[in-house]
Order: sequence, then C-alpha cells, then structure tokens
Amino acid sequence: MSEVPPQKVFLAISIITFLIGFPISVLAFCSCIRKIHSKPIPIDILMLNLAISDLIFLTFLPIKMKEAADNMIWNMPFFLCRSDLFVFFLPVYSSSLFLTAISAERYVCIAFPAKYRSPRRIIYTIPICVAIWALVAATAILVYKTVYTDSDVADNTTNQQTRMREPQRCYSNFTPKQLTELLPLRLGIAVVYFLLPLLTCCFCYINFIRILLKLPLIKRQRRLRAIGMALGTLLVFASSFAPYNISHLVGFLKKENPKWRTTALILTTLNACYDPIIFYCISREMRSAIKVCANAFLRFYAYLKS
Repeated sequence: MSEVPPQKVFLAISIITFLIGFPISVLAFCSCIRKIHSKPIPIDILMLNLAISDLIFLTFLPIKMKEAADNMIWNMPFFLCRSDLFVFFLPVYSSSLFLTAISAERYVCIAFPAKYRSPRRIIYTIPICVAIWALVAATAILVYKTVYTDSDVADNTTNQQTRMREPQRCYSNFTPKQLTELLPLRLGIAVVYFLLPLLTCCFCYINFIRILLKLPLIKRQRRLRAIGMALGTLLVFASSFAPYNISHLVGFLKKENPKWRTTALILTTLNACYDPIIFYCISREMRSAIKVCANAFLRFYAYLKS
C-alpha cells in the first residue's frame, strides 16, 4: 500500500458498503439465529458464520472511513492499526472460505439429497466452521508477526523519529526483510483463500446448475432464482477477491509491494455489500424479513409525507 488511492473513492465506497451491508447483515444474523433455534440445518450454520464475518468487518469499517477522510494518514491510536490485520483482513479470508462451504453445501443438497437429510451433517458442520475460524486466525497472526518484524525501521510503527520525518500511515511501507517474508506468505494466502476456493465454487455451482436443469419437478421461478444465486455468487467471488489476490501474485513475481494494491482492496470491501444477495436468494425467511422492513419503511415515509 505504498501508493495512496483516491481517498474520496475509498471513503464513498466504505460508506455505501456500511450503510447497505450492516443493517442487512444484522437482519441475516437474526434470521439465521431464529432458524437454527427452530430447525437447524447445515447451510444455516454456515450462513450464520458468514453473517458474523461480515458484521466483524462492517463494525470496524468506520476506522477505515476515518483513515480515508484523513487522506490515508493515520491519526488514531496505533494499536488500532495493528489490530486492523485481525478486524479487517481476517473477515476477508473467512468470507471466502464460508462462501466456498456454502457452495459445497448447495451442491451436496441437490446431488446427494439422501445424505443431505442426514442429521449427522450438523455434527460435521460445526467443526468445519471452527476449523475455518482457527485457520484464518492463525493466518492473521502469522501475517502480524511477519509485518512487525524489524518494525523499528518500518513505516508501520509509532517510532517518534519516523513521526517527525513523515506522516504516519498504517500497513504502508515495508523493510526489505519484511518483504522477503511477507511476499511468499501473501502468495500462499492467494492460493489457499482464493484460487482453491474459486475452483471449488466453480465445480460446485456448475454441477449444481447442470443437475438443476435436469429436474423437471422444480418450478421455473425457483429454478431461475437458484441459478441466479449460483452465477451471482461466482461473479461476486471473482470480482471481490480476484484483484486483491492478483496483487499478491504480482508482488511475489516483482518482489515488491504493488502500488495499486489498496485500489484492489477497495473492491474487496464491497463483498460485504454483495453477501446480502446470497442471503436473500437462499433464505425464504430473509426475503420475508426484508419485505416486512421495506413495507414498514414505506409506511413510515408515507406517514411523514402526510
């Protein structure tokens, strides 16, 4: 992140993501909790964890808004910068894995319906969720240790001499020693959290659509909604995570921190805005809740107007 992107664009996208994503993610969280409490199924547990991941990201997104409003200069307590690796990047990694797990669950649902109805699948789903959170937490810790190695001479510190020389930026410039360890780690992250999940999602959803088209008993509207959900998820996954992970590959090949990496990260921020589309397509309760909220808002608006 050595080159600052247009801060107004960053701020605008962050605000849009927060205003759209936060209320719907809260709604999705409550909907999942209600469904799990009444009749739990594996996909509801996965969607609950995806909603939690988005809420963690969105709760701390105002910190990024403040940074963008300050022209990407870090004017906040520096412990918030160090925790940024956990509250900003950890949900990005976990979202990609939970989206992948949801795609696999949808494929199993339609390809192996007998196995999908087995109550034992709930027992397997919970350890999978725990394993995903453990993996992304371990990755964030590893990146944290790598980034703050030899940090006294980096731009990621509270060193007073550095403060006097130039404005502080968060997760900005890196020493050669840091880059030597960080760039291969980023390449591994791109493989584990993007390439493999993308291939898995493509396999699951392509076969999901292929099987769905062969089932004549499913209503046309329901079939089209399921196909739209599958194609939309693949499009969202690629558009949100591809630029950011391509920056990892480019950085590894060029042995440098790409100047356009933050611009790519802006697109990843939008993922928290796209996830509600998946919630809406999968969950009937979610659609009903959104309709109730929309009707209540329209009635309130009509009342104020009158």
